[in-house]
Amino acid sequence: MSNPLADSPIPLYLQVADILRERIARREWPPGSRIPTLETLAGEFRVARVTVRQAVQLLTREGLLAPRRGLGTVVTQGQDSPNTVVMKTSLRSLAAMYESTSAEMLTFDESHGKPPAPAGVGRLGESYVFMRRLHFTEGQPYAIISLYLLQDIFQRSPEGFRSRAVIPHLLRMKSVRIDRAQQAMSIGAADAESARLLRVRAGTPVANVSRVFLDETGLILYYADVIYRGDWVKWEIELQP
Repeated sequence: MSNPLADSPIPLYLQVADILRERIARREWPPGSRIPTLETLAGEFRVARVTVRQAVQLLTREGLLAPRRGLGTVVTQGQDSPNTVVMKTSLRSLAAMYESTSAEMLTFDESHGKPPAPAGVGRLGESYVFMRRLHFTEGQPYAIISLYLLQDIFQRSPEGFRSRAVIPHLLRMKSVRIDRAQQAMSIGAADAESARLLRVRAGTPVANVSRVFLDETGLILYYADVIYRGDWVKWEIELQP
């Protein structure tokens, strides 16, 4: 039987470390508990013992694991689970989430062109303002947002859109009516640039979200491509009975 880990370009020990890190984050291995032996983990992942040792050493340097005389390797008490950004399907709750976080402007361009919206999504306007922002929660980056805002709307409150989260500011504008809002998500891997900004390793799972707001005529008012840290995002979707 082939080993699925071997099919990835990511080094084996990093893949094993990611799996172990996730088990710790989920409290499958709670603080103070002893993890399985190197031999046991090597057998589970079908890798060499030295590969597991490298993964364990990496997590030890991160402070997630520690050797204990007579016990083996245990999960430390000092590492918290990753923060969680709850992504709900309500536009209002989405706005509230962004308003509770901070952002750093990476790129601002009033002549960037038009959003790369797929055909059939909506009707494009004459011009858009492009903004690329890195969003933080509790001082840690969790999302990269590349957004296009209709120039006409931006000009109604330029300083507000430059300095504040766009979605909540947009919803507060009485002169703007959003008739439809939709988003789609796919799972991908962080490239070198997004990994650097989000402070994760290249190849780490991320959630890719495309988001569009339309007026009653089908005009695209806002379009965004968002990259979320996969280990920090939790989606809550209400299922209709």
